[in-house]
Amino acid sequence: MRIISSLKKQLNMEDPAQIKREWQWIWSKMKKFRGSILLVGLLALLGTALSLASSVASKYLIDAVTGFSKNRIGGAILVMGLTMLGGLLLQAYSSRVGAHVHVHVRQQLQRKTYGRILRASWEKLEGYRSGDLLSRMNTDINNVADGIISFGPSLVSTVTKFIGAFCIIFFFDPIMALIALASAPVTMLASRVLMRRLRKHSLTMKELDSEVMSFQEDSLRNLTSIKAFAAVERYRKEMGKVQDHYADAYLSFNSFRIGLTALMSLVSMTVTAACFGWGVYQLWNGKITYGSMTMFLHLANVLRGSFSSLISLAQQGISMTTSAGRIMAVEELPRENDQVAEGLEEEASVDIRLEQVSFQYQNGDALLHTFDFTACDGDQVAIMGPSGEGKTTLLRLLLGLVEPCEGTAELVGGSGKRYTINAGTRSVFAYVPQENSIFSGTIAHNLRIVAPDATESEMEQALKVACAWDFVRQFPEGLQHPLGAGGRGVSEGQAQRLAIARALLRKASVLLLDEATSGLDVATERRLMENLRRSGMVRTCILVTHRPASAEFCNRAYEVQAGQVSEVYHGA
Repeated sequence: MRIISSLKKQLNMEDPAQIKREWQWIWSKMKKFRGSILLVGLLALLGTALSLASSVASKYLIDAVTGFSKNRIGGAILVMGLTMLGGLLLQAYSSRVGAHVHVHVRQQLQRKTYGRILRASWEKLEGYRSGDLLSRMNTDINNVADGIISFGPSLVSTVTKFIGAFCIIFFFDPIMALIALASAPVTMLASRVLMRRLRKHSLTMKELDSEVMSFQEDSLRNLTSIKAFAAVERYRKEMGKVQDHYADAYLSFNSFRIGLTALMSLVSMTVTAACFGWGVYQLWNGKITYGSMTMFLHLANVLRGSFSSLISLAQQGISMTTSAGRIMAVEELPRENDQVAEGLEEEASVDIRLEQVSFQYQNGDALLHTFDFTACDGDQVAIMGPSGEGKTTLLRLLLGLVEPCEGTAELVGGSGKRYTINAGTRSVFAYVPQENSIFSGTIAHNLRIVAPDATESEMEQALKVACAWDFVRQFPEGLQHPLGAGGRGVSEGQAQRLAIARALLRKASVLLLDEATSGLDVATERRLMENLRRSGMVRTCILVTHRPASAEFCNRAYEVQAGQVSEVYHGA
């Protein structure tokens, strides 16, 4: 009774509508490659036909060798040789076509999913760890790509092989055909039980795989800190716990699967013995030849193998749809409103105005109560306050990463036209985050991320304004000096200055510095802020800082504390 209750519970957990959507999504991805998939399917059918023909030819060859029909030995050898050679060539060509389709499907899905991730709503995307996204973009997409090229052709080939083998056996000996099918009911019942648990298991294992990848990615990205904190042994043990969790889930299902497979194998062995016994009996009575006996046993194995293949295909289908569902979840993330505001690029100047704005993240964190914020063209604005009070959140509102829950956030152009702040107004801003944002590559590569056509002269000028040229020119390779991921090879303060130089090359009207001078000494910070004011490379600068001294460079200052944003200084 417990088993029946468990099966009913698992059945109720399945969502037929969701499974249908997943198959429809997979079908939509197959349409572009239906010609190649059809070709692979036809090749599989032809290969199946050659395999069955080889089985029949083997009967006549053995009969000829044992003296039943010596005159057919030449033809049987020729047919077997041709079918074996043809099967080999078909398999090679089919593999080539399949590889071609696989790589193109995989690349197409990765490009599309990657693009969706880049354009997804920032707040919605924050619910996914980077390791999980990498798992979906690689493991799940690879799984779907494999299924798209192989599932349909394999299903058609397996069904054809089953029907063909059964018809051939039935033609020569109907009783043998029925005996060979005796395992079908048990196999179908066992496979039904297996399928009930497989979808849940497949989803669990993919989520655990994402957890392992996320842990590895997070720890390797922060390897310097782990070493500095002498936490290597702790993380090694944590990795073991994550792996143990994965292993427990895997082995739990594996135990169930082994028991079920053993039962199916026992039934299969019983049927094989029955087929063999019937064949020996018929051979003893002289009703069949040695060739027929060999063919029957071979084709009986083909029938049972076809059942096993169908079960494997069902498992592949479940794994494929589970992966499809995980990819769909990312693709269906709401997209940012990144349509460029018409006329904004022609504005000679812009003011920033946030009026009666309130904001709270969807998870309830970082509440900003009703406030006003203004930054006029040419202003240098300081946003001060303790850590974790919402200063960075305010910058995210300006960048259109998040939108106000209440109130209005707008840019006011020199023409007087107002533009609602969203992803489409991001071109007005150049942003330097507080965390290290240096990519692996040369200094020039990092600078040209925002300005691919920047000349060496322009890069040098930006570096001078950012107080970075003095140390860059000391490198033997200069602008071609290589940097490791996360700015490995330069100090924190140097990495910040390189990031500021990169932002300046964007040639945006407003520069946002989020604690981007925290790694600089006071004298360098003072020189940098003075350079920014005089350079003409940026019109407005908004500086987030926890150091009150930094506000001395600004003509306007706001304080963010306990969810309140208050203007504390407004000079000339």
